[in-house]
Amino acid sequence: MHRFTNKKMKLLRSRYGFRYFKLLIWLVISFIFYIQFINRHQPNTNSLRTNLIPHSHSNAVSNMISESDTVSFLRRNHGSFNDMKIYIYNLPSRYNLDWLTNERCSNHLFASEVAIHKALMNSDIRTFDPLQADFFFVPVYVSCNFSTNGFPAIGHARSLLKSAVELISSELPYWNRSNGSDHVFVASHDHGACFHAMEDKAVANGIPEFMKNSIILQTFAVKHRHRCQDVEHVVIPPYVSPEKVRSTPVNGNRDIFVFFRGKMEVHPKNVSGRFYSRRVRTEILKKFGKNKRFYLKRHRFDGYYSEIARSVFCLCPRGWAPWSPRVVEAAALGCVPVIVADEIRLPLEAAVPWAEISVTVAEKDVGKLAGILDDVAATNLTWIQRRLWDPKVRHALLFNNDVEDGDATWHVLVALSDRLDRSYRRWRAVNK
Repeated sequence: MHRFTNKKMKLLRSRYGFRYFKLLIWLVISFIFYIQFINRHQPNTNSLRTNLIPHSHSNAVSNMISESDTVSFLRRNHGSFNDMKIYIYNLPSRYNLDWLTNERCSNHLFASEVAIHKALMNSDIRTFDPLQADFFFVPVYVSCNFSTNGFPAIGHARSLLKSAVELISSELPYWNRSNGSDHVFVASHDHGACFHAMEDKAVANGIPEFMKNSIILQTFAVKHRHRCQDVEHVVIPPYVSPEKVRSTPVNGNRDIFVFFRGKMEVHPKNVSGRFYSRRVRTEILKKFGKNKRFYLKRHRFDGYYSEIARSVFCLCPRGWAPWSPRVVEAAALGCVPVIVADEIRLPLEAAVPWAEISVTVAEKDVGKLAGILDDVAATNLTWIQRRLWDPKVRHALLFNNDVEDGDATWHVLVALSDRLDRSYRRWRAVNK
């Protein structure tokens, strides 16, 4: 009897075990079909994932683009941007993050391409749903390929950007439906999206055909028509480290009357019929090199910002291009920018009162600098400084890790929100 009972129990267990096994197999198969169904009914973003940085990345990169403790700022001020939403393409790391292994990539004068990307990643303006996006940000870092002389080499820029556009246009539908008109790029180089330091070659090359319908955030801008700005664009400040500016003591003791430190050639080389700075810097050195009130230095110095903080006037002459980071450095540290670059359009003119906080000198009048600045010092210097030292000015010119009310990225977002007529999503909603 006991033996029979044991056999019966084993038989029952085997039968029920087989049923449980069949149930388990059915559940696994159902789960697999469910996942396949979900994947088929979602946008194909497998290689352009919305989460740009996986948790497996190194601490340095994870810190580079991290979650923000101040994201709630944009939630409070979302109405300032007309409820605008921006989708950020998750491009393979060869287009952006791989370049960050060089620390200079995120700290040199062209680094606004990194800073804007970082701030947008942290902002509430960002959407992970491309169907809800007004604009599409294409994060490609083309300024981090440093040559042996330490300066960025951008000969690869066109091919790298073209590759990125080919990728996003082949895998996702959003570029093709608008021909890129609601897509945003950063071109923080000498002559913007023409991608060449020499103006004649930049003009000859022009803006790449595939970018001509898009919006370009660029540092280059002039008042006359120019082939390198013949595109929808927003003029942005060159990158200046906000941490470095804020850590520089400014005590109001300005014992340097006129300051400049940078490249000044006694005998500038003729490069393709052009001279560096149109000889403006050479003329400054020749005319005022021995003037004790002009503190002119030709070599780099780690304490460069401390010299700006001690100066009344800071010369901002053109280089190969009209714009210069010195304009932002001077304004941020309370030194009156003296702009010597004919026809330049300055960044964020709707937000920064440049005419009230700077002095503009024509290139042909550079030899008269001493008299011009003496006249300013004797008449309206105090009035200029009072406006220049408004904290809002410095804040508007600096890019922060997170978008802050009134900072450079904030003003870029305002400028984009003024261009919502380019939003395919809104156009479709109106024209249903």
